Amino acid sequence: MSEWRFAREEINCFRFVRAGFDAASGEAQLVYAFDDGPELIERLRFPGAPFVLDAPRQHAVERALRLVHLIAGVSYFKAAVPGEIRLDESPIDAGTATFLQSLYEHGLGEFAHRNGLSLRGRLNFPHIAGAGSSATRLGLGEGALVAIGGGKDSLVSIEALRGAGVAQTVAWVGSAPLIRACAERTGLPMLQVERQLAPQLFEFNRQGAWNGHIPVTAINSAILVLAAVLRGERNVVFSNERSASYGSLIPGSGEVNHQWSKGWAFEQAFAAEVRRTVAADLDYYSLLRPLSELAVARQFARRDHYDAHFSSCNRNFHLLGERPASRWCGVCPKCHFVFLALAPFLSKPRLVGIFGRNLLDESGNAAGFDALIEYRDHKPFECVGEGRESRAAFAWLAASSVWREDALVARFREEIQPRLDAGELGLEPLLAISDEHAVPPAIWERVGAAFRA
Repeated sequence: MSEWRFAREEINCFRFVRAGFDAASGEAQLVYAFDDGPELIERLRFPGAPFVLDAPRQHAVERALRLVHLIAGVSYFKAAVPGEIRLDESPIDAGTATFLQSLYEHGLGEFAHRNGLSLRGRLNFPHIAGAGSSATRLGLGEGALVAIGGGKDSLVSIEALRGAGVAQTVAWVGSAPLIRACAERTGLPMLQVERQLAPQLFEFNRQGAWNGHIPVTAINSAILVLAAVLRGERNVVFSNERSASYGSLIPGSGEVNHQWSKGWAFEQAFAAEVRRTVAADLDYYSLLRPLSELAVARQFARRDHYDAHFSSCNRNFHLLGERPASRWCGVCPKCHFVFLALAPFLSKPRLVGIFGRNLLDESGNAAGFDALIEYRDHKPFECVGEGRESRAAFAWLAASSVWREDALVARFREEIQPRLDAGELGLEPLLAISDEHAVPPAIWERVGAAFRA
């Protein structure tokens, strides 16, 4: 057979070849392929091996592994976006097919928009009647695996759960040094799952593969669900606030949500799929779903324990490319938004000390902040709050004697604020706590009270 080469436009089929887990070593392999091309093997390594699994737990592990395989496939499928999807093993039912179609369509929404692609007709997951079976209860313990990402949000969740007396292990996927530093700062047990992408994917990128944003939170969620089953823990906790459910309004394209897999719709669908197919007593939820980004910022401001360790600057977490010399690059949308969201709740010296500079007193940042408030631009394709949150934060700063003369605050006060409806610029309404969430009642009773204090 002649040597296979990646030619994006000539590829017809994306295949989910197989997935396997070795309980003795803790290694999982996820295998994919395009057409009859070489196998693309992704590897995951779970600490704690060897795992001794009884029959119900073994079955749940197999089902959780299948879910990881199906969701993580988005990293490879998007390289060519072929018209056919094939499952070589492990058939799925209509419920799982519907879930996957929604995940790939919405999770790749930004990717499709940026590349001028239509996903219509390319997301047909084959399924058969009777392929599914109802998951059973495993008798999982009450412990929590809490995803930590190195930013303010997960640290708010960790401290809230600590205050509520919930036993937790902080967990992450990958090898980012900044995340490990934050995890160590918590003083809690840690779990790092190693993820090694198939090396051919990087070569495909050099050969013209489609590239762009993928729903990585969905992938990490599935991986941590598998980890929870292996460890016998009931709660898989993320820290996605309600603002994540709102995307960017693009003229001619409608709403495109960069962080769809952090939103409420995904959380509900994924949690239901896990309970239906993996373990009936496994709870997946976001502890911060009832809070806005501004409300999370206010919670973070209550303690300075992580000031010198956290960072929400995404340039720290890129797989490839240059990373900032410090924890904050100061020029990306995440840096701009986190600075703006924290400013009403932190003292100015403390906030400037965290970032090493005053981002609101740099005129060159005007365009970046304009996008955050949706002034002459749409909300950035980043994990940032709603435009109304940014506008409210600016309005609060504009009335503050401490901030009002800084270059961008003064510009907002003089040029932009007069054009806005003053009745929609209040900060307090955005700090209200919503009742829309999936946090178990026993945990929310304690955590919610602390958030409201």
